[in-house]
Amino acid sequence: MSARLGTSFGVPGTSFGAPQTALPGAGGSFVPVSLFQVPEGKYTYTIYSYIRDGRFTDVIKILTNELQTFPKSRAALSLLAYCYYQIQDYAESAGCYEQLVRHHPEVDDYRMYYAQSLYKSGQYAAALKACQAIDNPEFGDKVLKLQAAIKYESEDVAGCKYLIDQAPPDDPETITNQACLLFKEGKYEEACGKYTEALKVVGYQAELSYNIAACHYHMKQYVPALKYIADIIERGMRDHPELNVGMATEGIEVRSVGNSQILHETYLVEAFNLKAAIEYQLKNYEAAREALTDMPPRLEQELDPVTLHNQALMNMDEDPTGGFEKLGFLLENVPCPPEAFGNLLLLYAKYEYYDAAADLLAANPNLATVGNANPYLFEYLDATLLRQSAPEEAYKKFDDLANKHVDVLRKLTKQVQEARQNHDEEAVKRVVNEYDDAVERYIPVLMAQSKIYWDLQNYTMVERIFRKSVEFCNEHDVWKLNVAHVLFMQENKYKEAISFYEPIVKKSWDNILNLPAIVLSNLCVSYIMTSQNEEAEELMRKIEKEEERASYEDPQKRTYHLCIVNLVIGTLYCAKGNYEFGIGRVVKSLERFERKLGTDTWYYAKRCFVSLFETLAKHMILLKDSVFQEILQFFDNCEMHGRGIPVHLDVGPKIGGGMSGASGAGGRSAGGGSAGAVRDAAKNSVAYEARLLKSLFLRLYQ
Repeated sequence: MSARLGTSFGVPGTSFGAPQTALPGAGGSFVPVSLFQVPEGKYTYTIYSYIRDGRFTDVIKILTNELQTFPKSRAALSLLAYCYYQIQDYAESAGCYEQLVRHHPEVDDYRMYYAQSLYKSGQYAAALKACQAIDNPEFGDKVLKLQAAIKYESEDVAGCKYLIDQAPPDDPETITNQACLLFKEGKYEEACGKYTEALKVVGYQAELSYNIAACHYHMKQYVPALKYIADIIERGMRDHPELNVGMATEGIEVRSVGNSQILHETYLVEAFNLKAAIEYQLKNYEAAREALTDMPPRLEQELDPVTLHNQALMNMDEDPTGGFEKLGFLLENVPCPPEAFGNLLLLYAKYEYYDAAADLLAANPNLATVGNANPYLFEYLDATLLRQSAPEEAYKKFDDLANKHVDVLRKLTKQVQEARQNHDEEAVKRVVNEYDDAVERYIPVLMAQSKIYWDLQNYTMVERIFRKSVEFCNEHDVWKLNVAHVLFMQENKYKEAISFYEPIVKKSWDNILNLPAIVLSNLCVSYIMTSQNEEAEELMRKIEKEEERASYEDPQKRTYHLCIVNLVIGTLYCAKGNYEFGIGRVVKSLERFERKLGTDTWYYAKRCFVSLFETLAKHMILLKDSVFQEILQFFDNCEMHGRGIPVHLDVGPKIGGGMSGASGAGGRSAGGGSAGAVRDAAKNSVAYEARLLKSLFLRLYQ
């Protein structure tokens, strides 16, 4: 199951405007007490000047101090509520309006703003109750729209539709809300038409443009989606250069722009999140991360839930601990992106934190039934959680689930054929998209099922499972890659493995470093094992050239592709008993130790030396003195550069259970054991292990 990005879909037409500053009682002056930073006689002028300049945080500091002296001050509470609303701290805004409603029940504006702030903060039940307390007919239209928005966010589609139908049909907001309902029902093409109709009536609105882009995104029409996104970004940059779009990506340090109403109105945050989602779907992961850093700079505590979610997801490989923390934090707070729960479960499963996944499911049974969750997700997770304790039962569950997917795929195949016979191009396009989505759902189930036999090193059975799925998956890159892996692991099918690896590598020849290093390593080994040494050398030269270019363009960037290729080749020769050549390759792989030595590379390198030590201790081989000296020098270099490099990386939640990054091709535990294990910090370094191995080899040498 692939992780899903949050794209922050809102309800256009239900933003009723921020509470106004010109509220009853807000214009009066009051004497500043203990506020020496505000000039005497300039209190009101200073407050409103700060509001005019967007310095809402400064106003909040002044008024919070004021409330300590006058806790029921109407003017202070009113302005404080407004400022909190402007910085999108809706919970605090609701708290201020609640006090105003209590002290001034005759003012219906406060009731309206209180209900709106509750809605914005995700307190939908309380917001609905607050709406029911507003009986002033002047607010009837606003209350109706707000109730519709609350019903929409509460997944009460029928209730939302009933309320929208009561609104004037030619009102642009009614048209927009009808589009929202169509969007909720998955009728993206009809929704897009409604949004476009509203846009023609009211003129450009960033919110409407964003929602049109969102519709195109869901229809996989990424080109028009990116066109609307580009327009939103261009207008935002032109009209508000103070938002510093793109500065963080360029490495320029700029101050946070905060969560101002201007930022909200430009829809820049939403547009960049949607752009990141599109790039993520297209597997342009670097461009996806860049989209997130391009958005106006904010402090981490100021980030909205969708941005925080997407940051966690896109940086999971580089910062898994931070990713788990962010997703866990989101689940404990409201509002939370609907994708967060499923994604956290999938990531727990990926890293084999089965206990954490089971605990999360048990603690959140309500989230497991959320309407927009993938219907197959929890069946998949149920089987995955069984894999460790009852692999046979898990295999059966995966098999049942796979059969369900196959049935869907066969039906869709038949529908495509019928649509083509009827020359219905629109139907063909729609069903083909559905078919592609169905394959994407089937692939993870297939891989999880085959991994049960992979872990048992029964590669023949894995190959058999893959062959059963060739009818539907033979064009899918993940399927082809894993077929290549299983052929490679059987050690007598290198030519067949090459036939799968080669097209993958040739396809990305101009961007070869974008491929996983293990793919290049396995292809190199396959060439060597089939006596195609020239092809292997050409591939390694290409990798070396690309790494040099990447290093020139970004001296700080580390690349490990050639290092891993040499490590794999060295390991292969060591496994075959040719230690002299194999160890030489391993030593070569880590040259430029300051750039190549790391937790992972050390893990694989040291295995070769441990194997060599065991073989020497049994007096099975003899080594030349020059090789011994090369080994001792290697350990010295590792000790010098490995002082700050841990041997074990404990990431993710602090629970028991190893963590594996296996993708079907020999993943390993990053820490080599329990993530929650207590380790001796003095021994948890490459330098310590290098000294230990050197001492062992010196004993043999002497």
